Amino acid sequence: MQLKTKYIFILIALIFSVHISAQKKTKREVLEARRIQLQKDKVYINALLSNTIRKEKNVLVELLELDGKIKTSDELIHVISKESKELANEIYLNQLEINQNKRDLEALKKDYGAMIYKSYKSKSQNSRIMFLLSSQSFFQAYKRFQYMKQYTSFRKAQGDQIQLKTVELLAMGETLKEKKQLKQKLLDQKKQEQLAIEKKKQQRQGLLSQVQEKENKYKKQIRQFLKEEERINAQIDKIIRDAIAASNTKSKTKSKSTSFALTAEAEALASQFVANKGKLPWPVEKGFVTMYYGKQRHPIVKTATIQSNGVRIVTDKGSKARAVFNGTVLAVQVTTGNKKAVLIQHGNYITVYKNLENVFVSKGDKVKTKQEIGTIFTDKVSGKTIIGFVLSKNTTTENPKNWIYRM
Repeated sequence: MQLKTKYIFILIALIFSVHISAQKKTKREVLEARRIQLQKDKVYINALLSNTIRKEKNVLVELLELDGKIKTSDELIHVISKESKELANEIYLNQLEINQNKRDLEALKKDYGAMIYKSYKSKSQNSRIMFLLSSQSFFQAYKRFQYMKQYTSFRKAQGDQIQLKTVELLAMGETLKEKKQLKQKLLDQKKQEQLAIEKKKQQRQGLLSQVQEKENKYKKQIRQFLKEEERINAQIDKIIRDAIAASNTKSKTKSKSTSFALTAEAEALASQFVANKGKLPWPVEKGFVTMYYGKQRHPIVKTATIQSNGVRIVTDKGSKARAVFNGTVLAVQVTTGNKKAVLIQHGNYITVYKNLENVFVSKGDKVKTKQEIGTIFTDKVSGKTIIGFVLSKNTTTENPKNWIYRM
């Protein structure tokens, strides 16, 4: 009974140690997955930017692209550094475990040697048969026979344990070797990334000098872009305010409200939308952000200020815009150059998908998460395919980065 209890405790201890070991690996495994994803992102961004065909040189666009590359490389270096640190901790702990196992193995060998020596001396002085025949009673002879059996079994178990420990040590040594090789590989990769990023920064400085020489020209370009954005945003804001007013009229709300009057179904949808905050899919299958939300200095012309009520995402030519959540098409708006914007309502939340060449939905249509709603416009001059994405609660815009998964 005591033996069984002992084995149960050993089993529990082993399970617990495996569980702890798994937990230790989890952080590095997460970092490893993030590193692999960043490497894929980097390849995608570089390929996307390399394939861009321009009919005229646009220094501002080139600088923005270069900033995107530098940002991705910086994050990759940061993740590699963290993963290397976690790996170094694992190597250190593994080495401690190997050292302890070596000490355990030496102790086992020493005990086993002493036991064999004692057995040999005992065997030479008194044979096993004489040991049994010298018993004073049958019961004593039986007990001595059982003792000899257990002693032999124990010797065999000790030999097996030594063999098992030896195999275990060899396996741990191989694991340690692999981890050290992986760590060196990560350090080499980090060094390569750092050299590459230095070249990009030198290239950026050269382009920046060109911008500074013609700052007034680029300021004018930025003002024109912002003026057009403000005009489109004002149209979108009016559509949302009119929809709010209509919802309040329908529900016979007397006071003038800036919030949607929601049905029970719409309230449930809004709750589901909020529950998925930070987990919503991107409005495109592939892409990277070139302009973030909020008031900010222009990344290139530092004296110019941008007020962005959403994000701009560069993607592949021919890419489709996707609904980020279930909802109803509130409106399809026609903007400059016959481009379109689609507004989708999710209770009292609105998502807007701008710069579409054509759309596949109409006002009042029900849409599902990741459903394609239109083809994104590709600029014939820059060769860029960019979608503008805005998210708001009633008429107040919110930062899409807080809602979209890993934006």
